[in-house]
Amino acid sequence: MKGLLTSILTVLTFTGLQAQPLPTTPKLVVGLTIDQLRTDYLEAFSTLYGDKGFRRLWKEGRVFRNAEYTFCGTDRASAIAAIYTGTTPSVNGIIGKRWMDVSILRTVSCVDDPSFMGNYTNESSSPSHLLTSTIADELKIATRNEGLVYAIAPFRDAAILAAGHAGNGAFWLNNTTGKWCGTTYYSEFPWWVSQYNDRNAVDFRIADMTWTPVHPMQNYTFLPEWRDAAFKYKFDDDRINKYKRLITSPFINDEVNLLTEELLDKSTMGKDNTPDMLSLTYYAGNYAHKSVQECAMEMQDTYVRLDRSIASLLDIIDKKVGLQNVVFFITSTGYTDTESADRGLYRVPTGEFHLNRCAALLNMYLMATYGQGQYVEAYYDQQIYLNHKLIEEKQLDLADIQEKAAEFLIQFSGVNEVYSGKRLLLGAWTPDISMIRNGFHRKRSGDLLIDVLPGWTIVNENTSDHKVVRKAHIPSPLIFLGSGVKPAVINTPVTVDHIAPTVAHILRIRAPNACTATPITDIR
Repeated sequence: MKGLLTSILTVLTFTGLQAQPLPTTPKLVVGLTIDQLRTDYLEAFSTLYGDKGFRRLWKEGRVFRNAEYTFCGTDRASAIAAIYTGTTPSVNGIIGKRWMDVSILRTVSCVDDPSFMGNYTNESSSPSHLLTSTIADELKIATRNEGLVYAIAPFRDAAILAAGHAGNGAFWLNNTTGKWCGTTYYSEFPWWVSQYNDRNAVDFRIADMTWTPVHPMQNYTFLPEWRDAAFKYKFDDDRINKYKRLITSPFINDEVNLLTEELLDKSTMGKDNTPDMLSLTYYAGNYAHKSVQECAMEMQDTYVRLDRSIASLLDIIDKKVGLQNVVFFITSTGYTDTESADRGLYRVPTGEFHLNRCAALLNMYLMATYGQGQYVEAYYDQQIYLNHKLIEEKQLDLADIQEKAAEFLIQFSGVNEVYSGKRLLLGAWTPDISMIRNGFHRKRSGDLLIDVLPGWTIVNENTSDHKVVRKAHIPSPLIFLGSGVKPAVINTPVTVDHIAPTVAHILRIRAPNACTATPITDIR
């Protein structure tokens, strides 16, 4: 009798499983990363939107209002690497757009590689600095190289890191010529991109582009505005920087859409039963990297135009592939451009921190302690790199010098904390140190990381690129949309390292090789 009951229960269990068919594998996964997108702005400006962009995402998508990064110092490159690898800079190696290469004592881009030439650019690029596999790589492996993987972005780092090691192509806008460019690292530069550059690239149209507000000025009331007239920008007025300005405007998102449409027209992407991946990057940051105080109206209009670009993209994908065959994931890079310093009028504590002066004084202190020599070899982005060769020649203990240097630096005005490499790698765990450790790579980060007080300005004396420190949380969304996705708006925070395993789960392939997070399995 017991055996009979067990058999009946087993049959009923498997019958129940078979009665619930698994969602079909999408023909196309579209990853849209929107640089500097903010959930609070997105929601605050909602009355300015149409019905086919953000409102559609909120109605039809699985919306996580708060997607968090698990490391400090997020920028565009480190964010996109984290999204596609499912891990942090401490493992994937992309600690930022640029870092100091102490072997040559100069900064390098995260995608620089002199081994490869550029197409329509003199930049030599590859994803060789990315140390782990990406979800795009895993798709290529799972489909035995038959799945197509392309990435289109305004920026070189965004395109290459999203395309991964095994992609078919990565295209970004050359900010000098206005042509879409690529690298010989990937397969042959597609004929249709060359044809598009020759016939329809933005350099043929930029003279006629003028940016004015979509809505009447009185509708833009969500951010404080100091001007009493609407803005007007003609990109061609500045012939030297016209493409750089275009790339920091919402017009660049429409250019991404145009090349996306060309790609879908001229390739087999999404048209067979082998799943493909298309990675896109939009821009939602400040115009020309000004502060929000300087361009409040522009920021609101950026979201209005962004809403229209998303609506246009959904329409393009629907017409070319069919939304029933596609799964989208849409998220943000989780940071924003620096704000301007608070005026003395408001009496908010502030000051200026000069990293070069700090490094010079530290070197003098170490000479006084250990004898003559250039102990500070380089400094960059709140990090100080010590001269390991000199320290080894003098038979000194690197960890001891790091600790003494940290004790010296903590005395500087504006310094909140100093973290040595040894402390980050071997020291006690705390939530704050965990975030910093996740953004630290032992072969690319400095020996000393300086945490500057909020409100202070980090002055870069070599350029005018100063940075005001703000540690306030920036809410960023994560949205899944498309085939079988169950609509919901979720307030509980989710971390971005869940994106890659979730996409892998949807595609029924393995997650990237350094990804340890679990997939979100109730989306479809």
